[in-house]
Amino acid sequence: MKTIKLTLIALCVASALAACSKPEVAKVQEDSAKPLQLVGQDLLTLAESNLARGPVISGSLQPVVKAELNAEVSGIVMQVFKDNGDMVKAGDVLVKLDQTTYRDKLLSAQEAERSAIVTLEQSNRQLKRMQSLSKQSLVTQEGLEAAENKANQAQSDLASARARLVEARQQMEKTEVKAPFSGVVATRKVSAGDTAQVGKGLMVLIDPASIRFEGYVAADRVGQVKVGNKVTFKVNGYSGQFFTGTVERINPLANESTRQVQLLVSMDLKEQSLVAGLYAEGHVEVQNSDALMVPESALIREGDKHFVWQFANNELKKTEVEVGDKDERWGTQQVLSGISSGAQILRHPQGALTDGVKAELAAAALAVEEQTSAKVSTGN
Repeated sequence: MKTIKLTLIALCVASALAACSKPEVAKVQEDSAKPLQLVGQDLLTLAESNLARGPVISGSLQPVVKAELNAEVSGIVMQVFKDNGDMVKAGDVLVKLDQTTYRDKLLSAQEAERSAIVTLEQSNRQLKRMQSLSKQSLVTQEGLEAAENKANQAQSDLASARARLVEARQQMEKTEVKAPFSGVVATRKVSAGDTAQVGKGLMVLIDPASIRFEGYVAADRVGQVKVGNKVTFKVNGYSGQFFTGTVERINPLANESTRQVQLLVSMDLKEQSLVAGLYAEGHVEVQNSDALMVPESALIREGDKHFVWQFANNELKKTEVEVGDKDERWGTQQVLSGISSGAQILRHPQGALTDGVKAELAAAALAVEEQTSAKVSTGN
């Protein structure tokens, strides 16, 4: 009897559990049948765009207009007026050296010039008197020639004195190191109190507007490059930005170490200034064509095959595609076959997607829910 009762109790419990589990199973089935919700940002509509082909170019940004200012006279650095990064105008005094010695030389040269002028005037007056007396036969020919020699020597002494005065003035002027052009101080090499010998570097000045891209391409690809080709490149420190330029010159001599060929790329920097010396890398556009391009993030690689997830007829289908060239400028891949222009694909396919899974745009799903709610509220 006990056994029968236990059996009945077990049957009742099993029936109750089965009844409870039915709604949960139904809910799971309902959830699995619910379409995958997508938003507009998940999808990319394919269209033909420009595909540029050409060799890789790498190098750095360098100023065309650059001046290394060195000391032309020796002396103690008295003042440094500009520092790294300061803007300067042509003629601005950047560094001033001690002028004491050169001021004394200048004063001495000026006094020597005045003395030479007086001597010359006296010699000329004496020569005129001797010439007048010579006509009256009151002086010998030797006396006249001596007066002429003295006047000529005075003229030569004056020329030498004036040359020394010009040199003294130039040395005095060189104690003030001035900017040869408008630009920016790139490097300050001295401070007040330093001893500057002739040839010592004082400052480096550059013109930021003259910056160009000096890059190198592989020797086996240089034959494709021509003057005037467009160059698209990125610069370290300016992430997410692309810059363009034009091949201005092709160096006729390959680099002795790498055997690469240098290209000089001009840039238009009227609206933006860049920092010289930064590393840059890009591509020379030697051939352009229209092609169907997809971003790398949309491609799925399985061995040698490539796939995309295409959204069509409210379904996600795993579609095999044939890829071609890669556009290194944007990191996009050419699609040769498998899908066509106008198709919609997932930008960033993630998770375990099933081929043929139902999907719909969130906006469409919301419209369906609103229609259903309206019907329920009206009792239809």
